[in-house]
Amino acid sequence: MQRVTGVQTTGRGAGEVSQVSIRGLTDVHTTVNGRDIFTGAGRDVSLQDIPASLLSGVTVYKTRSADQVERGIAGSIDIKTNRPFNFDGEKVVLAARGIYSDQPDKVDPNISALLSNRWEIDGGGEFGALVNISYAQTHYRDDTMTAGAAFPFFTDKPATGYSPYSRIPNRDPQDNLIWQAGLEGGLPSAAGSTLNIDGVPTEYLLARDAIFGTSFTGLRKRPAASVSLQWAPVDTLEITAEGFYTGYENESQNALWFSNTFENGNGNIETPITFDGTNVVKEKQAIAAGGFQSGDSNSEKTDSYLYALGAKWQASDYLTINTEVVYQESEFESDFIGMRFDRVATGLDVDFNDNDGMPGIAFWDDPNTAVNEADMAAVENWNAGTLYDNGGGNSGDSLAFTFDAEYLVGGTYIDKVKFGGRYENRTAQEFTRTNEGGIANTSVAQLIDLLAANGASGDGSGMVYQVDDYLDGRADVFDSFITADGGYLLDNVNVIRGIYGLEAEDKYKTFDIEEKSYALYATTNFFLTENISGEVGVRYVSYEQDMQFTAETGTNTNVFDSSSANADVSKVLPSLMLNWNITDELVGRVAYTQTLRMPNFADLNALRYWTDPLTEGAIYGEGTGGNPDLKPTESKNYDISLEWYFADSSSIYGAYFKREVEGLVVPGRKTIVREDNNGEMRPYVLSTPDNASNGELSGFEFGAVYFPDNMPDILQGIGVQASLTLLDSSQDTPDFDEEGNLSGYIDSNMAGVSDESYSIVGIYERDSFDMRLSYVWRSEFYTGNEAAIFANPLQFWSRPEQSLDFQFSYDVTDDFVVTFDATNILDDVYQSYYGEGNDNLFNFSNAIYSRTFAIGARYTF
Repeated sequence: MQRVTGVQTTGRGAGEVSQVSIRGLTDVHTTVNGRDIFTGAGRDVSLQDIPASLLSGVTVYKTRSADQVERGIAGSIDIKTNRPFNFDGEKVVLAARGIYSDQPDKVDPNISALLSNRWEIDGGGEFGALVNISYAQTHYRDDTMTAGAAFPFFTDKPATGYSPYSRIPNRDPQDNLIWQAGLEGGLPSAAGSTLNIDGVPTEYLLARDAIFGTSFTGLRKRPAASVSLQWAPVDTLEITAEGFYTGYENESQNALWFSNTFENGNGNIETPITFDGTNVVKEKQAIAAGGFQSGDSNSEKTDSYLYALGAKWQASDYLTINTEVVYQESEFESDFIGMRFDRVATGLDVDFNDNDGMPGIAFWDDPNTAVNEADMAAVENWNAGTLYDNGGGNSGDSLAFTFDAEYLVGGTYIDKVKFGGRYENRTAQEFTRTNEGGIANTSVAQLIDLLAANGASGDGSGMVYQVDDYLDGRADVFDSFITADGGYLLDNVNVIRGIYGLEAEDKYKTFDIEEKSYALYATTNFFLTENISGEVGVRYVSYEQDMQFTAETGTNTNVFDSSSANADVSKVLPSLMLNWNITDELVGRVAYTQTLRMPNFADLNALRYWTDPLTEGAIYGEGTGGNPDLKPTESKNYDISLEWYFADSSSIYGAYFKREVEGLVVPGRKTIVREDNNGEMRPYVLSTPDNASNGELSGFEFGAVYFPDNMPDILQGIGVQASLTLLDSSQDTPDFDEEGNLSGYIDSNMAGVSDESYSIVGIYERDSFDMRLSYVWRSEFYTGNEAAIFANPLQFWSRPEQSLDFQFSYDVTDDFVVTFDATNILDDVYQSYYGEGNDNLFNFSNAIYSRTFAIGARYTF
């Protein structure tokens, strides 16, 4: 997909690309054979859930006709599966690949089979049947290291009553505001900047409150199947019955280490080192810094089914009718268990940007003790901490009916008319359970003994999970560390609960939404002249929602027990497209369309959930909740393009486009004081989604495919495919004061949009082999906002990303093909930072993902 002009991909975590954008926007609507499809309580399906071996083709729509489903502001991707009438007769395809991933050092299978045939039936026309199955599994490992958010700290000359190098509180003892969290641009970072404390201008330092990292490993399995039956009893009637299944199973272990990096030793440290000309700390020490290791396991499972029955009837030479009924259901469930190991470190040295955005850290050893406190893998250093025993899931189903009719007019100015409608009854539910508890005065070594004594498997030592070769030697950091083994905790969950004094909790429903939608459309294909044609259309859509939200009574997760809401949305969406055949080789196109995106069901959930601060000494907790009053996000889309087909296999393409988007969903926030988990009053920053932003995206696309003629025989088949996308985006993001009042709007880039991106694919095609080397690059891009309880630049930005991939296939015979491919060849570190232009000053996350190398074979007969 990333080689298509204007299409960008990002996120290589867990061994696969996770997000696709069209012309910079990620709101891409995906259909299968033109049918809307979803997973669980979501509105979309992840493309990676659909294996390539089930596809006959993929179509990207950057502009859309009124006869297509209206969702997806960025565009639409339609996935076509194989059908028996696509083949002349019997068809069998067997394929297998072995894929090696270097981070987990594993080889995984990807296998598929297709069986198809069609038969003449005496007196009954023609019948076809096809079965296509696929199975893939992936071992993955992602290592990350992150410098936390920046807070203001005192220098060695603190205000009266405070310690040197201690963190400056948001408010003074008289409850006067000293500094505000969540500022878009952060606090001033020039050297000598001051804050007013008790009426005295006081210099401060900006330093990270924490540093942390993860090693995320797992095994993902994806079975899938497609069954298609087609019957043409007569030449004018074709009936199709299909079933489509995608499955997903994932068992993951996340190993997290976390250390506070602020001073708890009354300033008895060396003077911190700042970046030149700033008050931003690059290197410092910390004494008695609290920290923890967290190990967890997440078991996830999804099963999604789609069933369709449709008919295409050629009612006359002029009228064709298509109708279809589609039922689908999808269920996702997960179980999560995790445990913290806690300690207070003797001390540490930290460099928040040791190597081009990568932090470095070293813990101190206390020579007066027998254990090495600098050893992050020593069991003796850790105490047993909080146990998190949670679970959840969501589900949805849909019954849809479509009717489409096409009438060939054949007039001087009007070629054909198309009209139809769609009705869908959709439901979405979400379930959750939460269970949390601590254990006092117990070391990890003692907990191991308790596990063995209470009947856990083995001698209890299996609960310790050790990460080795952390970050593959790319950072100045320890090589190994330990956490709890989430898989062991899951296998012995009842014993663990007993030791922690917890009981198993049942899942309860948090929301139940029913949505009925209706759509009517009409389009007309017309000719203005012999060379100028087009289509004009209109689509009317209506959504009705009945929403129920229910919370578990008596928990500390929300402020009410249940709620209900209703919503009703109706829109008229026009479209116009013009095509001008300027010459036999040159084509111009102009389009105007309107699209919309309905709110995600989870964003409508009115329940509020509260989380106490993670960082030691932090004041603000976090609150999250949905908004049942969310409206659709709407877009007006303008496109103009010019295409030059200067040879049979070569072309040049250019386009200008513009998207005017209203009602973007962004987080609004306000501060609420309420009781925390310890029974004390604490301020929480509540974040809820709101249609509080508008945006505009415009840009140019350029693409070319070139296979030169008159080349020497050995070079015949050499070609290049290249594309360039230039984007300009803006979004008016609301800014809030401490009490949550709207204080103004800040102009920013739209999330996920790179100003520039390009791809170059070198191609060498011969009768017996096909070779492609593809390079993709995109510039830095804004990805979203940090939690509003933090101070420094609120925005997250990703550094430029690039990818180099290789594919090769060789036809051993007409029926037997072998393949080799490699992905992520450059093996880059994927990095992000706080605030535009701050990639070194306020570096944030660093991640390394797997390179893959695969050998495969495909046999067709």
